[in-house]
Amino acid sequence: MLTTPAYAAADAASPLAPFTLQRREPGPREVLIDILYCGVCHSDIHQARDEWGGAIFPMVPGHEIVGRVTQVGAQVGAWKVGDTVGVGCFIDSCRQCPSCHAGEEQYCDFGMSATYNSYERDAEGRIDKSRPTYGGYSTRITVDEAYVVRIPDSIPLDRAAPLLCAGITTYSPLKHFGVKAGDRVAVVGLGGLGHMAVKLAVAMGAHVTVLSTSESKRGDALALGAQDFAATRDGQVFKTHAMRFDYIIDTASADHDYNAYLGLLKVDGTMVLLGIPEVPAPVAAGVLIRKRRRLAGSMIGGIRETQEMLDFCAAHGVASDIELIGIDRINEAYERMLKGDVRYRFVIDIASLRGAR
Repeated sequence: MLTTPAYAAADAASPLAPFTLQRREPGPREVLIDILYCGVCHSDIHQARDEWGGAIFPMVPGHEIVGRVTQVGAQVGAWKVGDTVGVGCFIDSCRQCPSCHAGEEQYCDFGMSATYNSYERDAEGRIDKSRPTYGGYSTRITVDEAYVVRIPDSIPLDRAAPLLCAGITTYSPLKHFGVKAGDRVAVVGLGGLGHMAVKLAVAMGAHVTVLSTSESKRGDALALGAQDFAATRDGQVFKTHAMRFDYIIDTASADHDYNAYLGLLKVDGTMVLLGIPEVPAPVAAGVLIRKRRRLAGSMIGGIRETQEMLDFCAAHGVASDIELIGIDRINEAYERMLKGDVRYRFVIDIASLRGAR
């Protein structure tokens, strides 16, 4: 076993603090990765504070991991020592269900094994509750080779880390629902997810409008490549932009009226939910029926699609906008995220955890 420095939440009420965990030596089809950078996702806060229930403590968050392979198992064929790789939101799945066979492991019928706050699987693919998963707020991780992706050389490694969650979470619905050049796409919210949705939709050739409650986001939206911006606190927006968009990518987790936004879609328009508000929102059947609109949801992406997304980002010069921090600032970063005080993703320099800064 490999003694590994980390940061963990001891319980839902405690700040993150230094922690030591044991990583295993890689098995025949596993790789050992030295972690270089790890993004800080808003879901890290939800889970570390047990806001979604079922938290497993002590918890080492982090599922936007970039690092280098330092050891490979005897049967590993896809990777070699020195490769620059990424690990996203899950590290295993059942591998037998239709979703897994389709390369949509995030929708595994038996539940994916999340990178942290979850459990690993045994050799038969069964969940092993004696082996909790620990995430990327640590110096290394051991992962099956099939759940690792390659980071293209042209993407700065610190700015690549958030692509493993924020990037794929927005790329997947854009691709799945068929966004193409010339389509009118609205992005609701301009945070970690929203800023990636803007960049990716623009790179796909769409005409992008950012819808935000804050007029102060206008300059940022246009700087990211959006062609238009509308502040939704002005109720007139929902009249002046009615039936304007082919797609709406809704990244907002705060409570908001889905019906008002659905009214912005054209005939056959699609609104995709990525955020999960605390209170379920009612949807009127009429707003869907009258224009044959669709209200859909989407969750991250599979391994194949995550690699596709990274290659797309490399080809189009897309990367996340970040603020790089040391691990000692992680609790401050959580508080700032809750205030919306980050443009647009915190990323931990794991060298700080090794004491090498």
